Amino acid sequence: MGPITAILFDKDGTLFDFHASWGDWAADMLDRLAAGDGARHAALAGAVGFDPGARRFRADSIAIAATVEEVALRLLPHLPATDPAHLVDLLNSLAARARMRPAVPLAPLLDRLAGRGLALGVATNDAETPARCHLEAAGIADRLCFVAGYDSGHGAKPGPGQLLAFAAATGRRPAEVLMVGDSRHDLIAGRAAGMATVGVLTGTAAAAELADLADAVLPDIGHLPALLDRIAAR
Repeated sequence: MGPITAILFDKDGTLFDFHASWGDWAADMLDRLAAGDGARHAALAGAVGFDPGARRFRADSIAIAATVEEVALRLLPHLPATDPAHLVDLLNSLAARARMRPAVPLAPLLDRLAGRGLALGVATNDAETPARCHLEAAGIADRLCFVAGYDSGHGAKPGPGQLLAFAAATGRRPAEVLMVGDSRHDLIAGRAAGMATVGVLTGTAAAAELADLADAVLPDIGHLPALLDRIAAR
């Protein structure tokens, strides 16, 4: 890993703790879609890999790294009277109001990283509008010079489009950028873009699931300053 001048974060499971942020939202969303039909509720939960009792997503859930359109496609077979575009709009609307739980105190961390001269951005497979709502609600939108969702025109991860767009927007070479994420999708995208990669464990993946694609695996993004210190000392 060479000198780092910019950091691109995934959002869910990286900036925000995945289960703490999305468990209650998913339970409420499924209740709404099932409309009191227990069999339908079970089918919908199974389709997106959600455990209603534990209010947690399974490690193999499509919701962890997929776009909202991909999630909608999994739900639609169990909602035969639902228009696909309406379902996508509904999911995005509900997502924008979801209460995010920061993985660590975000504003002080981002200020510390920006103080090192690092450009900071977010690349998510969420849609851009709800992503910006979450960043605004967390009080960190003004710390970020780039925010891209799957619908921002750069594609979705694991493709490298969002990542290369960040590098171009900040005038960085990809090799100067650190991609930080909680899923294999994030790290595959980072590798494809020619960036250094760091995995974090505030999503659903265990360290062993990320290790082969990551230059480092950290408990959470709060450990980034120490990692950067080690890199700078080499």
